[in-house]
Amino acid sequence: MHIQDIFANHRTTFSFEFSPPADAEASEKLFKNISELEQLKPSFVSVTYGAGGGTRRLTQDLVFRLKRETNCDPIPHLPIVCHQEPEIRTILERYAAEGISNMLALAGDPPKHMAGYDRSQDAFRYAAQLVAYIKEFNESGAHPDPRGFGIGVAGFPEGHPATPNRLLEMDYLKAKVDAGADYIVTQLFFDNRDFYDFRERCELAGITVPIIAGIMPVTSAHGLTRMAELALGSRCPARLMRAIRRANGDEKYIRKVGIQWATEQSRDLLDNQVRGIHFYTLNRSTATREIYAYLGGGDSVMLANS
Repeated sequence: MHIQDIFANHRTTFSFEFSPPADAEASEKLFKNISELEQLKPSFVSVTYGAGGGTRRLTQDLVFRLKRETNCDPIPHLPIVCHQEPEIRTILERYAAEGISNMLALAGDPPKHMAGYDRSQDAFRYAAQLVAYIKEFNESGAHPDPRGFGIGVAGFPEGHPATPNRLLEMDYLKAKVDAGADYIVTQLFFDNRDFYDFRERCELAGITVPIIAGIMPVTSAHGLTRMAELALGSRCPARLMRAIRRANGDEKYIRKVGIQWATEQSRDLLDNQVRGIHFYTLNRSTATREIYAYLGGGDSVMLANS
């Protein structure tokens, strides 16, 4: 379903992010978790992407399997890093042929084994250029939907780590929207005040597309470290850090603290008319299902969509 139709049908969207599994065993485990999350009737799910050849084909395989075997509406990530224009064209053509309705257009990060990678080798330097390219693809009539792909882009409530100038950062985001982006999905954050400030700055900049908030519950001390790696510059509020330290390494307590924090974040976002909540699942299902239950249950939480 095109993202414009998803937003038209849901006052508040609820969605999940998955990463392509590395092998058959991981794939079966992932699909067990997906089947559990599918019962929550997400508005859509997104699938991450490995640059430099890492998990490119694995991403496409997962997207197509989700399309064939589940009721989840998959949105693949597409970064510009390590890509030439013919490669991007081929990816778009394949997704269009398979009836994929939406894309998430990203700048992306080079793989860890390619430190110092020269991005001038890539077809595009900025995500706005990729958005414009997908828009041109749409206008060529190559997609079965006359509207072409719905296009999402990334937003950074705490600021983009590579753009310390917050005014310039907003100019870059506006450029992506002006190029044709239909919606924004934010990087994970722990303090809702950062999201509300970001949303207000978007409004001041004339950005009116829906903004979806990215939430990732802390489920372990290692997980918090992993989040810092996934979201460079992400800030952990002192109150959350204090609660985690009180656990004295007790992983069960840390998990309880993290899920409660993410639940309260989600509840507050819903109270403040967030357009959508996107859960970064790390390919697990339990924490997200618990948050749904705390919010009122799988069916009740969807009352926000009525």
